Amino acid sequence: MKIALMDSGIGLLAATAAVRRLRPDADLVLSLDPDGMPWGPRTPEDLTRRAVAVAEAAAAHRPEALIVGCNTASVHALTALRARLEPAVPVIGTVPAIKPAAAGGGPFAIWATPATTGSPYQRNLIENFADGVAVTEVPCFGLAEAVEHADEDAITAAVAAAAALTPDDVTTVVLGCTHYELVAERIRAAVQQPGRPPLVLRGSAEAVAAQALRRIGAQPAPEADVSGTLTVLLSGREGALPEPALAYAEGQLLLPAVTPTR
Repeated sequence: MKIALMDSGIGLLAATAAVRRLRPDADLVLSLDPDGMPWGPRTPEDLTRRAVAVAEAAAAHRPEALIVGCNTASVHALTALRARLEPAVPVIGTVPAIKPAAAGGGPFAIWATPATTGSPYQRNLIENFADGVAVTEVPCFGLAEAVEHADEDAITAAVAAAAALTPDDVTTVVLGCTHYELVAERIRAAVQQPGRPPLVLRGSAEAVAAQALRRIGAQPAPEADVSGTLTVLLSGREGALPEPALAYAEGQLLLPAVTPTR
């Protein structure tokens, strides 16, 4: 079994780790775009061109499925990616977990990049799945970039700034950028109010990994041997995991992976 994941940077680590936990025997192809990152400030057309190139680099390794481990790329490029690769390679996008958060009934916040916050895409999800529930959209200035570079001081400052914009009574925080899942516990600590019930964090990594297995007709096998290989593509060139990835537990989980045989 071979599953590919794509993103401009290391935001795909959360979904990658989720796949690794479900299927330690799966070969993984991580396709990043250091030459073109960050994707967020790009026009939708330019972002789509970059995303298609990154996806095609991954597809050349003949994966059984491709996970788009990036909310922004899923918003703007998912249709183009599916048109290019399916049905040969199922493409699984990443959508903020607004629907399950709304099902919880309590007021919740959506932490997302400034570009995504207030976007028609996010507002549409809120209207469709959270009608009648109190929702606060929180723009997280600089958080994705800080996580990408594992900049501890910048992460602390960005999390604190976003927490200050988050109402005290929220019961759930939706992590609307895949990078944020890498610092989920720091977000929990910043938002949790004394005397309040434990805060619920809603990411997308576990659901996306499970959906990828469903799309290829595979079952979870977390007890399997850790025998899956790891291939890393950097704007189409084979390379190694970026150094900041190893600052996170999700990146460290990939270290025992076997190098593909040439």
